[in-house]
Formats: sequence, C-alpha cells, structure tokens
Amino acid sequence: MRIGSGTLGWGVALAVAGSAAGHAAPDPLAAHRWQARILVVAAPDGADARLRAQREAVAAARSGFTERDLVVIDAVGPGEAAVALRRRLGLPDATFRAVLVGKDGEAKITASEPISPERLFATIDAMPMRRDEMRSRR
Repeated sequence: MRIGSGTLGWGVALAVAGSAAGHAAPDPLAAHRWQARILVVAAPDGADARLRAQREAVAAARSGFTERDLVVIDAVGPGEAAVALRRRLGLPDATFRAVLVGKDGEAKITASEPISPERLFATIDAMPMRRDEMRSRR
C-alpha cells in the first residue's frame, strides 16, 4: 500500500534484483530516500491477524499519512521483494513486524505488534526534518 502519493491498495511492486555471486542486492528502499517516510509491514502471509490490524489502523488514518509523506510497503510472504525488504531491515521471516523508516533510510521504530497511527505520528512529528517541514508549510 502506498499512502501519501495518491496510490492506495496493498501490493506495491518493488523491483529487486537477486544477488549474484559477490554482488550485493540494491537497497529496496533507496527510491524513497529523502522523498518519503516508510512504514514497512512484514508478515509471513496475508492471513496474519496483526497484519490485518495494522492495515485497518493505516486505513483509518490516511490523511495523517499523506500529511507526513508516509507510505506503506508490504513485505508479506516468501516473494523476492518481501525477502529483500526483510533482509534490508533485519526482520525475521516467520513473524509480524512493523518498521517506521525515516526519510534518511534508517529504522526509527521496530515493533512486533501493530504501531498505532498516534505513535507513528508522534514519532515523526518529533523529528527535526518533520519540524522543518511543518514550519515551511505554514
């Protein structure tokens, strides 16, 4: 799901090249660096109850995501893109994780339970870059 850039719906496709002998795979989050904050939602499969709860929380707070340049990307199941995202963030394959990634590409929150929009927004709103954005938008 990509919220904040006009596209809604789970299933963002990420082009991730596999790693060849001695070649590191590209960073699957690099395209968003300095452009958007990212909530990566990882789960072993689409039936995960915590995944559903996170999706519901996100859907209820769309305008706050848009205002904060926050997009949501799934890392669900065994697909190549999901595996690359989990590897990039050091996440386990078999359990739910939600990770807030700042515009700098660094993880700000990693949680084993869904992260409430209030917690996401409070964390983002305390970031120096976000404070600058709020001042410049006034």
